[in-house]
Amino acid sequence: MIQKIGEGAYLSADGKLVSVNDGEKLYSAPEDAREKTMSYKIMRAHCLDKKSNDNKMRIKFDALISHDITYVGIIQTARASGLREFPVPYALTNCHNSLCAVGGTINEDDHVFGLSAAKKYGGIYVPANQAVIHQYAREQMAGCGKMILGSDSHTRYGAIGTMGVGEGGPELVKQLLSQTYDVDAPKVVLVYLENAPKKGIGPQDVAIALVGETFKDGYVKNCILEFAGPGVKNLSMDFRIGIDVMTTETTCLSSIWCTDEKTKEYLTIHGRGEDYKEITPDDGAYYDKALRIDLSKIEAMIAMPFHPSNAYTVHELCENAGDIFREIEIKAKEQFGDKVNFSLTDKIKNGKIMIDQGVIAGCSGGMFESICEAAAILDGKSTGNGYFNLSVYPSSVPINLALINNGVQAKLLEAGAVFKPCFCGPCFGAGDVPSNSALSIRHTTRNFPNREGSKPSDGQISGVALMDARSIAATAANGGVLTAATDVEYGNADFGYSFDKGVYEKRVYNGFGKADCSEELRLGPNIKDWPKMYPLGENVLLKLAAVIHDDVTTTDELIPSGETSSYRSNPIKLSEFALSRRVPQYVERSKAVRDMENMRREGNIPEEMIKALADFGGEETARVTQLGSCVFAKKPGDGSAREQAASCQKVLGGLGNICYEYATKRYRSNCINWGILPFTIDKDTEFNYSDGDYVFVPNIRTIIEEAKETAEGYVIMKDGKYNPIKLNIAGLTADERKIILDGCLMNYYAERMKEND
Repeated sequence: MIQKIGEGAYLSADGKLVSVNDGEKLYSAPEDAREKTMSYKIMRAHCLDKKSNDNKMRIKFDALISHDITYVGIIQTARASGLREFPVPYALTNCHNSLCAVGGTINEDDHVFGLSAAKKYGGIYVPANQAVIHQYAREQMAGCGKMILGSDSHTRYGAIGTMGVGEGGPELVKQLLSQTYDVDAPKVVLVYLENAPKKGIGPQDVAIALVGETFKDGYVKNCILEFAGPGVKNLSMDFRIGIDVMTTETTCLSSIWCTDEKTKEYLTIHGRGEDYKEITPDDGAYYDKALRIDLSKIEAMIAMPFHPSNAYTVHELCENAGDIFREIEIKAKEQFGDKVNFSLTDKIKNGKIMIDQGVIAGCSGGMFESICEAAAILDGKSTGNGYFNLSVYPSSVPINLALINNGVQAKLLEAGAVFKPCFCGPCFGAGDVPSNSALSIRHTTRNFPNREGSKPSDGQISGVALMDARSIAATAANGGVLTAATDVEYGNADFGYSFDKGVYEKRVYNGFGKADCSEELRLGPNIKDWPKMYPLGENVLLKLAAVIHDDVTTTDELIPSGETSSYRSNPIKLSEFALSRRVPQYVERSKAVRDMENMRREGNIPEEMIKALADFGGEETARVTQLGSCVFAKKPGDGSAREQAASCQKVLGGLGNICYEYATKRYRSNCINWGILPFTIDKDTEFNYSDGDYVFVPNIRTIIEEAKETAEGYVIMKDGKYNPIKLNIAGLTADERKIILDGCLMNYYAERMKEND
């Protein structure tokens, strides 16, 4: 289905792939020919310094977008840093904390804050249940050649000709303060599409195949995916968008697609035809790698727990269910131990796989075309009255209106499906949480452990498998028996789409360019300012509060989603959830370290600290050594862009992370912006230490000031013995070094304001 071309390739004007060896005879050198890609043409146009071949990019975005898990913290941080007015369109959507069942008035207090901030600073406010964040951006903000930065990892609008980047909140703060997004010039990977998908195959099938092929070996990590080739024209816009939004799960940085008449039609339907322009690579554009996808060979796919890359064809799974399920059960046992008993093999009944729940939702599944296809498959059929149930969440009210007007919603309701609001909840455990030991199939973006809402610490576990809406509907029509949509006959799904902007005109507050400084921010009792944070010390002593040897640690494990989202506006309360579903002891351990550091700052040096530094100067060294907690994980930060994965560590007294590599740029950036030292160690270094051991790094402030890329540290074990350890801290920009030295991004801006005064 997918062929990797790892040695580099050129793309000719007539759309043919030319190998790097042949291409160098015809075209310019790679460093020059890379400038001919769509990616580089767009990024260079947005760079503060537009020089070609510059290895550093300092980008200013056309627009920003956040949802109600992140915008309060972003605005509070920007406000503390001197914000006066939003310099670019900034949309505040309300699609994550839409339910108010947890925390009393907390969620609605955040929404009221959001509207008051939009009025005060000149923003766009999208009320709850109007649209999920990315659908609003597609319908109202994306345009050919634009760049949008969002505080959500699935900020991907490449199919509409817009480069979307998902980052942690501090990167949006920088844009709000008219600063730049600084990134090394990325590699570009061509995704070359050929032929057309067969009936029953949807965008999630292509996406799962792509993620399965690229995630595990980091094939496209921090690269730009550029979609071209003759197969593009054979895909509808919803199909392209459905693939594009899932590129986040490959760990790429962003994505962009060739635009054509279908793109123009999409923008015109949404009242923004003027935002269309043709975007294609220039003749001889160079790509560092390529992926050739024959769309006609894509099969119905399923991504099994606990990652979108755990990919199989539906037929392969049905034929080998016992072996595949047992392998997943073993991995669950390794991760969760005896806390839970995760069983999949009991889903096999009479040689068939029985599913408990289906969900079609969010920025990937809740689009018009996928829901229409599901309706065509279920037309005149029934989801049954057994354990299986099906929920559908359209991604915007305009889509929902279209589904009502064309009869699709009626067809699905008649079949037994339940329609729910325009809400992202099922994707992160705030809606349709499955029962214990259930297996849920979902056209959503992620299936990380516990993301669906279960709590292993309470003995709960359930599993999510990702599938396309088409195969979910086929399974529903088959009484919950796992079924590929390619195995069923169904009629025409072209129900016709019309976009009614009236609901947005009636309900959305569009205040860009109309900031009113006299407007008072409405601060509910749960909306709190950040605690005081301190500049980096001369030395640091890091106490290991969590040591995780999983291959990958997700941001959902670092700070769980679901019910915790109600406390996103209260840094202290939210921090109590850090690593709660992976290392429950982490919070208390970190708070104990924070308490010791507070004692040290008051001049009462803790005995434990003096003892740990006995061979390094004892009390005298301790007086000039900052104490903080530390997390070791092999590869942390896969998944969500939420900054709280790092900020909660900092609020608890976190001062450093140690790993072999960071799963994503955005998590590493979050750590830096919150003043957490982003250490890595060489891959051949064994880290056989445990919680309670210390890592002492002398002269770290000088090392950062002098832009050195390694630090010599010492692991001090509980028995007082110590081992040297080389800590890498490479690739920091000048601004990132200053942020770490100042203690966090807020302190950095506060210092700059003092200098300006």
